Order: sequence, then structure tokens, then C-alpha cells
Amino acid sequence: MGDLGRARILLGVCGSIAAYKAVELCRRLVDAGAHVVPVMTADAERFVGAVTLSALASERVRTSLWTSSGDDGEPVPHIALARSVDVVLVAPATARLLGSYAAGIADDLLTNVLLATTAPVVVCPAMHTEMWEHPATRANVAVLRERGVEVVDPAIGRLAGGDEGAGRLPDPDRIVEVVAAVLGRRTDLAGRRVVVTAGGTREPLDAVRFLGNRSSGKQGEAVAIEAAARGASVVLVTAAGDRPVPAGVDVVTVETSAEMEAEVLSRAADADAVVMAAAVADFRPKAPAPGKLRKDEGVPDLVLEPTTDILAALGRARRPGQVLVGFAAEAGPDLRARAGEKLAAKRLDAIVANDVTAPGAGFGHDTNAVLILEDDGTETDVPLSSKREVARAVVDVVARRLGGRSHSE
Repeated sequence: MGDLGRARILLGVCGSIAAYKAVELCRRLVDAGAHVVPVMTADAERFVGAVTLSALASERVRTSLWTSSGDDGEPVPHIALARSVDVVLVAPATARLLGSYAAGIADDLLTNVLLATTAPVVVCPAMHTEMWEHPATRANVAVLRERGVEVVDPAIGRLAGGDEGAGRLPDPDRIVEVVAAVLGRRTDLAGRRVVVTAGGTREPLDAVRFLGNRSSGKQGEAVAIEAAARGASVVLVTAAGDRPVPAGVDVVTVETSAEMEAEVLSRAADADAVVMAAAVADFRPKAPAPGKLRKDEGVPDLVLEPTTDILAALGRARRPGQVLVGFAAEAGPDLRARAGEKLAAKRLDAIVANDVTAPGAGFGHDTNAVLILEDDGTETDVPLSSKREVARAVVDVVARRLGGRSHSE
């Protein structure tokens, strides 16, 4: 069980039969060095007494949004709590809590804190198997994971009423380990400068039309958000101009491969890491028409020329200590072999390969499945997951690679 280093942890407890396990979880968190601030829902008090949890936690239990409940005169308790903790942990989390959180419904102290906090959030669902497997619950979990919430899947075992199946609250030691890992990621890129690219470039045919691809920019954006959440100063160079601007990320919008080349190469020299998630055009029209090509003028001759391989250029120009990660969107078999060739040829630390023809893993989806190959032979297979989870795996590689390298190296 990890050392939590005196972290302030808000422990939210919901109305589940598994609420009794929150008492032992609270004790384990305190024993690991955490300062535990407990918040219980009204339904949780039907299963566990507030006095019991208060006796084991670092502070008394909070249950209400209103100062009349004795919140030391704090006029806006959910904001004060949301800003004062290093991580929010909800265990157990009911189906109702997951639905409210995903939908942005704040109708008690705990859900208000969840919507107000900028700290990492860990939720540990506990419910009957049928509820856990219901499409509505699965959709809510997918939404939360896409937003960066750490969802700890329930364990399989005996449930209330004597049933067996998935839905048990995980073992307290397992939950403590997850919290420790989340806290460890929180600042592992602090002080680092990271450049991320996203989206598909557009190469003009004329003043109206362009050659492009189906990249939505979602995966690159998720990488940028994850890196920023872990303390990095992030510049996102994106060709997905219609995507919302991620909070905490410096966004530079481009359209063509030439514009992306200029922006990326100008920023890469000072970056500790560059993650090229964009789908950059391999070819562009050699002589785009200045006006609009008219149908009644006949089919035009289209002459293409190659664009600059930005990733290869970065590999040739990279400074010592810089981490360089590429993406390889492939179609069909031999994914590992093709990605491995690009990894070596472009002098990368790692390459993230995916089969865009696989269900749920192609352009435009909210999910992805990737194989991460590193130049030291390490392989990480990420099954179909939210793009935020894939981003976490990619940024894990970047953080580990930078961990032993100084900023000036």
C-alpha cells in the first residue's frame, strides 16, 4: 500500500450497502498518510453513521450544502472543499451518483463538489451486476472516463442478497493504490514543455475545395489535456479548427501541412517532448487554382507533390534528451511491422499505432485501440478504451521517458 504523502483526500460515500467498507477504506487512507475529509450523502447515512466515519477520518463528516449543518461558518462549503483537496475519491459510487455526475446534476454536497473541483477524481462503482451492465450505466461511465475521471471497475464476487457477479466495491488496498497512482501522475510533468499536434490537414485544390482526411482531432486533443493535467505547459497545434479550445492548453490553429510544419518546427526546439498525433497530408496539389474550378470547364488535371514529413524532420533535428512520439494510422494486417519500421526510420522514442478499420478505433470515434511501440522494445497494448484513457497511456510513456532526463539535457 503506497505512501500518500499527506495528501488531502475528499472521501465521498454514497448510499450503497458497500458503504460500510468506506469505514475501513478511510482508516487505510489515514494509515497511508492522507488527510481525509469525509462527505456523506443522505442515503449513505442510512448505512453508516456519520459519527463512525468522523472518528476515523481527519475531519468530521460533511453532509449538507447549508452552513446550518455546522460547516464552521463557511458560506459556500462545496467551493471551499473543492479547492482544498488534492483528489476526490467516491467509494462506493452508486448508479445514481454516476448518472448525476455525468449529466452535470448537482443536487447535494457531494455532486456540487464533483462539479466544482479541478482536482483529479476517482470513482469506485458498487451495485448489482444488472445495474452495472445496464446501457445507461455503461454510457455514464464512458462519459466520465472521456472527461478524465479515473473509474475503478467493480470486483467480481458475492453481492447483497446472495447474488454473485460484477459489482462489489474493490478491496480497500486496491483503491488506495489507485489513488496513490493518480496523485503520482498529478505533477509528473510539472515544468515540462510539451507540443502536441491534432486533426487532419487540408490541402487546397482551389478557393473552395480541398484534399483532406477524416481525422477529428479528438485523440490529439485528449493527449494535450492529459499532459496539461499532469503539470506540463502544453501547446496544441491543431488542424481541427471546429473543436472547442481545451482549458489550460495554448492552442494554435492551422489548416495546411505547410502551416503545421512551420508552427511545430518553430516550437519543437524548446520542447521537452513532441507528440505528433495529427494526420498530416502526404500529398498536396502542386498548383492550386486561385479561384473556383468550374464543372463546365471539364475535369482538371490534378498534379500532386509530396509534403514534408514533419515527424522525420523532428527526428533529424531533435536535441539530446527530447522525447518524440509519433502516431501511425494503419489499415489492415501487419500493424506491428509497419509501425516498427516507422519507429526506426523516423528516430522516435515511441510510436502509437492503430488500425483505423477496426470497429470503434477509426477516425471520429470517442474510443480507440492502440499498440504503443518503444525503441527499447517495450510494447503497450491498449484495448478499446476512451481516447482519454489512450492519452493517459501515451503520456505515461512520455513522463517515464522524461523522468530520468533533466530539463537542460
